[in-house]
This record gives sequence, structure tokens and C-alpha cells, in this order.
Amino acid sequence: MRQSEMLVPTLREAPAEADAAGHRWLLRSGMIRQLAAGIYSYLPLGRRILLNVERIVREEMDRAGCQEVLLPIMQPAELWEESGRYTQYGPELMRLKDRHAREFALGPTHEEVVTALARDEVNSYRKLPFTLYQIGTKFRDERRPRFGLLRGREFIMKDAYSFASDWEELDRTYQAMNTAYSRILERCGLEYIRVEADAGTIGGQGETHEFMALADVGEDTIVTCKHCGYAANLEKAGYQTSESSANHAGPADTSTDPKTVDKADGNTKGDTLVRIETPGVRTINELSAFVGEDARHMIKTLLYQADGQLIAALVRGDHEVNDIALKQVLGAEELILADETALAVHPKLTVGFLGPIGLDLPIVVDADVAVMEHAITGANEVDVHYSNVRPGIDFTLDKVDRIRFAAEGDGCPTCGEPLVFTKGIEVGHIFKLGTKYSDAMGASFLDRNGRQCAPVMGCYGIGVSRLMAAIAEQYAGEDGIRWPAAVAPYHVHLIPMSWKDEQQRELTLQLEQQLTDAGYSVLVDDRDERPGVKFKDSELIGLPVQIVIGRGAAEGQVEFGSHVLAVQGESKRISMTAQEAVSQVKVQLIVRN
Repeated sequence: MRQSEMLVPTLREAPAEADAAGHRWLLRSGMIRQLAAGIYSYLPLGRRILLNVERIVREEMDRAGCQEVLLPIMQPAELWEESGRYTQYGPELMRLKDRHAREFALGPTHEEVVTALARDEVNSYRKLPFTLYQIGTKFRDERRPRFGLLRGREFIMKDAYSFASDWEELDRTYQAMNTAYSRILERCGLEYIRVEADAGTIGGQGETHEFMALADVGEDTIVTCKHCGYAANLEKAGYQTSESSANHAGPADTSTDPKTVDKADGNTKGDTLVRIETPGVRTINELSAFVGEDARHMIKTLLYQADGQLIAALVRGDHEVNDIALKQVLGAEELILADETALAVHPKLTVGFLGPIGLDLPIVVDADVAVMEHAITGANEVDVHYSNVRPGIDFTLDKVDRIRFAAEGDGCPTCGEPLVFTKGIEVGHIFKLGTKYSDAMGASFLDRNGRQCAPVMGCYGIGVSRLMAAIAEQYAGEDGIRWPAAVAPYHVHLIPMSWKDEQQRELTLQLEQQLTDAGYSVLVDDRDERPGVKFKDSELIGLPVQIVIGRGAAEGQVEFGSHVLAVQGESKRISMTAQEAVSQVKVQLIVRN
């Protein structure tokens, strides 16, 4: 391909919206362009990368025995109402109406559509098991699109759905998809880890795992144990603590009329509740500085709406509430932080000075709070806190459970060794759905004994455009992205210093022909530009191999450069003959299949 004929609008500076290294280089190298927040156009080079990723995904899905389909993006709201997700999914679900006022959703995923298909077409165990997959556009109305392709409102995803006659068949498919996902990420050149995960809005009745590409820019926190290999998403991570919280037996003796003593500081320990004047001190950090106590000696009170009911959650000041754990403890369908509207009907609640003493709301207490001997809390009065608060004495412990996130340094739930936190990008997620959707939507088949049974389902998603972005983040360098050969838009960049020079042009064309015949894709920079411009753009585009054809063309000499040589610490380019360069391409570009 001639570079002069391609749309490759490279940029000398990154646009203001670029907020991650890979995102900046994708924009600067002319591979993507933003149309609106979270919505991108793929330009020729970017589209070739996307197609290469799709090819790898498709090959591994086919190898795993899956069948490709293409399902509608525009989905009737009735299907989502059948599954119960039309309201549960929340504002991320893009809704619209046609000219007849019929409601539709733009699919963020296709569980409802594929279950309806199976309901209509599968009526016997003889047609099971099978797995369908598709690669296509999805839509989610993200509250805060960011990091380019990593969190967009329109994106490319591969989603697959398996149907089995029993859990044993589902287990086999689940393991096959686990293997396929591992192969996809390895072929794409990604450093990744598989972790235990929460099922989220998709739900399910069995295990679920996420595949995380390691990256500092990742929005997910990965909790791992270096000793035993335990790995989980922070939302799902278990932990051991040195406290006796795991053995807490329940409510202790309570007192409904705690005595208080006015006190200027919160350091006095004893059996008396101490009132502290704390003017303007609203946050845990401010309170810690004001009283000179560590945050772990404080109780943080947060208000939530659980299915419309206002509740309070208590965690230690150095911990954070795990919304998913709290939601499960409450058995709630919907859980959100209380907003101003919810608090307006409770004028006595003093946000910034909340505490459990005298709080007339259902309270869920984290297990680590329940075993605190003394603590500092809000007094439910503006500019006032209490110290020497005794959980179980100064307030009741009616509902105690683990509702906090694991913290770095907590013990591994498997072996007790310290947990380590890293950042990652979720690029794939596999679920055992069980019969959640088939039961809700009335999908069934006759088993070998003529009994009506619901098919046991699995769901498997991998973000194709997100894979491209994750690769960009892991392979971002000082001058551009060094694309792995398996996904690079072209394998070789031929850069003649002067296309007008006949000897350089002829040698370039010979190399192009030889490399193309050998099965490599080649981009030729035939532009009438200065060498510095060509080299800068070549770094931005980031093809695995660059061959420079300059003054040595008459003697058949070229300069050869590659990512591999750069990683090995060699100079950027090595002088060799054109034929040696062709041989080196074959050595350097070993692509895993």
C-alpha cells in the first residue's frame, strides 16, 4: 500500500481529550478520531488493527466449536421486560421509540435476543449443546466516557451464548471458552490475569471470571496473592484480617441513654461517650487531622437507597463500602448512594456529621466495626462528633456482615499471606448464567425422558475495540505504539528517503514484491517529504519492522529496524543488504497462531 494514497492524518500534539498514553498515540498516529464523547471513527490504519483483532477472536471461537451469527442491535423492550432487566439495567441502557411509539433498546448485550431465538428454535435435547457468537457494535450510555476506546458509549464486542442440557455440559463449554480467551489474549501479545468476578447486571447462577489486561490506567483493581496465586476483582475479593470480626457472634449489650462529657479532643479512652466540637470538620481526613487519630479508629456512616428505602452502612474510616457486598447482604435489587432528594424527607440528617448513635434508620455494620473497642463518629449534629463510641453498647449491632472492600495488606482468603493490589483493564468476562434467562423467558426443551426442562446457559463477552485499546496501553512507548506483529496494521514499513531517486524507488519496489510474495503486508512511504517527517510518522504508526532505503540503494544496502532489536537494546537500525533484510523479516515476525 502506498502511504501517499492513505488517510493517515498524524498529529504533532495530542488533542485535549486524550487522557491515557495509548489513547494519545492512537489519536496522534491517525488511527481513530472522536466524533462525540465516547464515540469514535476508525480510520484506515485503526480499522486494519481492529480487523486483525477480530480475526484472532473469530479463529479462536471457531476452534472452540462456536457458530457465528449476527443478531439485531435494535431490540424490543418487551424482551427486556420478560427478563426483568428493562428497569434493572439502569440509565446505561439506551432506549428509543419508533414512529408507532413502540419502545426499543440499543443492545449493550444480547442475552434476551438469543434466549428468545433458542425458545423458538430448540425443543429437544438432541439439539443441545451449542454455542452462538457474534462480533458487532454495542451501546451503553456511560455516565463518564473516558480513556478513548477503553470506556466508550459505542464499541465493538464479541458476545457468545451457550445452551446446554445440564450443568455438566455447561462446565465443559465454560472451560473451552476459558481456554479460547487465554489463547486470544496471548496471540494479541497481552499480559493478563484471570480473576474471580461479580456477575453485575448480567447476573447468573454460577461462577464468573474476568480477564484483565495489566495496565496502570486500568479502572479495575486486581487483588492477588503472590504465594498461592489467588486472584479476584476488588469487588469480589475475599480477605482475612487480624481482628476477630469473622467470629463476631452478633449484638452485644446495648444502652439507649449514653452519657456524654464535653471534651475538646477525642483522645480520652474510657466508658464515657465524649462530645467533641468539630467546626467545619466533615471528612474522615479532616477529622483525623483535627483530633490526631488514625482513620482506622473512626467509623464512617454512609446513606444508601436500597430499593427506595433509606439505610445506613458503617465501615471503619480507613475502609470503603463494597456496594455489591452490601447489596447482597440487603437482598436489594437496586442500591444507590442517597441523593439530595432522598435526604430531603429526613431534615434531621446532618450530612458530614452522620453517626450511628440515635440514628433512626436500618443500619448495616461492617464486621470490622463491630469489634472496635472505641471509635470516633459523627454525632448527627452540625460541627459535633463523639469519641469513645463503643459498638454494641452505644448503638445496636442488629445486622453485622462483611460489607467493605478488601484492603492492601489484608490476608489472602486462601492462605493468609498479604494481598497485593494492581490495576487492570477488563477485556473479557465469562459467566455461568444457569437458567436465569431461560426460566424468565420460558425457553424449554424435552429431555431424554420427555420432561420439560430449561436449557442451562453460559455467556461469554470480549471487548474487541477494548482489546485494541489495551494493546495500545501496554505497548505505548516514548515515540508511539510498538504494535505486536499479530495485530499491526502492516508488518513492514518501507521508507525510501527519496521516492524520486530511481535506484531507491526500484529497490523499494523489489523489496515490496518479495515481502508481499512471502505473505507479509507492506506499507510504502512514497510521499515527497523530508526524512525527518517520514521517520517521525513511522514511529507514530509503529509497525513491527522498518526498512530504510537511502544512499546505499545502488549497492543493495538498506537499514533494518524492528521492535525486537529496540527491546534488545540494539541501535534503532542496522545496515545490511536488501536480501538479508528480507531474511531478517522472517526471523523477527514470528506470529503465534
